[in-house]
Amino acid sequence: MRSAERARLPLTLDVVKAAAEHHGVCTRPVVREVVDLDTGEVRIVAVRCNSTQASKCRACADRNRKSRMAQCREGWHLEQEPVAEREAPSADQVELVTYRSDLTAEYRKAAAEGALDQVDDLREAIREADADLRGEGVRGNLPSVDLPAKKAPIRSTRRRQDAPNLPRRKVDKRTVGREFAGKYRPSTFVTLTLDTYGKVREDGSPVDPSTYDYRRAARDAVHFASLVDRWWQNLRRVVGFDAQYFGTVEPQKRITPHAHFAVRGSIPHRVIREVTAATYLQVWWPNHDEIKYSGDRMPVWDSQLMGFVDPDTRVQLTSWGEAVADLDVPAHVAEFGAQVHSKGILGGTEEAGRHIGYLTKYLVKSISEVVHADASSRVSDHADRLVAELAVTPCSDRCAVWLAYGVQPKGAHSRMAPGRCRSKAHRRETLGLPGRRVLVSRRWSGKTLAEHKSDRAAFVREALAAAGIAKQETDRTRLMWSPVQAGDPHVPGRAELLMQMVAQRLKWKAEYDQAQAVLAVLPRPAPDVSATSVQAA
Repeated sequence: MRSAERARLPLTLDVVKAAAEHHGVCTRPVVREVVDLDTGEVRIVAVRCNSTQASKCRACADRNRKSRMAQCREGWHLEQEPVAEREAPSADQVELVTYRSDLTAEYRKAAAEGALDQVDDLREAIREADADLRGEGVRGNLPSVDLPAKKAPIRSTRRRQDAPNLPRRKVDKRTVGREFAGKYRPSTFVTLTLDTYGKVREDGSPVDPSTYDYRRAARDAVHFASLVDRWWQNLRRVVGFDAQYFGTVEPQKRITPHAHFAVRGSIPHRVIREVTAATYLQVWWPNHDEIKYSGDRMPVWDSQLMGFVDPDTRVQLTSWGEAVADLDVPAHVAEFGAQVHSKGILGGTEEAGRHIGYLTKYLVKSISEVVHADASSRVSDHADRLVAELAVTPCSDRCAVWLAYGVQPKGAHSRMAPGRCRSKAHRRETLGLPGRRVLVSRRWSGKTLAEHKSDRAAFVREALAAAGIAKQETDRTRLMWSPVQAGDPHVPGRAELLMQMVAQRLKWKAEYDQAQAVLAVLPRPAPDVSATSVQAA
């Protein structure tokens, strides 16, 4: 065989990776050293990487997508409330809060009198009281013992005059929608889209890039999550119940975010359109339309003033508190576009399953992969211009980009690189969407994603146990996990690890298939038809 022919042959690792992908095994396992604290046994274990992107690990991304589909399906058409009411505070909790209140009063009195020795002792006692409250099961943030040095600026909550009015109702605690005709309880599928920034072609690229509003597009993308939160607040006030949702955020062809939501309960399309038209988000930040520093001329850190100063005059830059103290108009107003889609969906139908698949379709891809899947040169240039605008768009009140506008962000420190922020909002792979791709309300199913995954594992264990296949339970609290040391000779190579995981996967699949075959031939338990049963009644 010639060398050119041998060079075309697949490598061993490539073949092993292909086998792992075929059997649904993680191809990028993380190696950990596990020590059994009872027996002293030391093992090398390969742990799944749990990546959500198929370009990194197809098996883990597909597993995560199926878990999200199960989470969406379980909470969409519930007929009963998923979460019980909160428990009443116990006597111990009330006593601890009373004790902490006394400590806080004594602490503030000592701080006002300058008794520093008492201040330290009281602060430590307050920390212990907070730890006891957490131990008693109290949730939520406890109030700070230190009074704020300066009051936060108060903004008017009056609605804008150019925005439609919103009817308000008292929001009930229920999350389940209405029932129609005694047996139908439909839910809703909603799609929200941002406003237009200029005419675009079919591939999403602008017809005239010079008139396309990239500045507004970048700012809307950065504040999209906050705008969605405001929309849900308004919707709940209008419909009068605590509407729950499962949603995903994706980019459109024009590289602007839009969101799809599975909403529990039936909501008229008219109400959704009215709420969307009346929803807006005012961003009360300093004006950042004009860049003051760029290139080599950037603010520098002054160790004596503990802040950034002008490179020429050495005058300290405006602090964040001073910049937002006397704002008369918001720096940006984000709104949704006129295109709103909503549809009623019945649970258990083929249409419901199709929409769940549509919701989770792109979760295995990153934002940039969705955009550039079949991108033309015009779309790539369009993305470059948007990324350039995102690079000079502040993403938060702690963003280092503020220094380019002559404003010191919150928490400014000497390690900041003026004009360059490391947040995900400025990266090309996120295109202004740094937050979560999946948005789930707190009372959607009453379970976290980890609990949904645990339910799937429990179902398999119960099926194996019913078929007589017992699996030994391991007390994970007695196991100590740690990363392996670089160059550890006991760690097998990647190909060997993958082959071990493939063999384990095949063993588990054979056991599950055996359990399914056994359960299929076992007689089902007879229904209870006693005189006191519901069937007999």
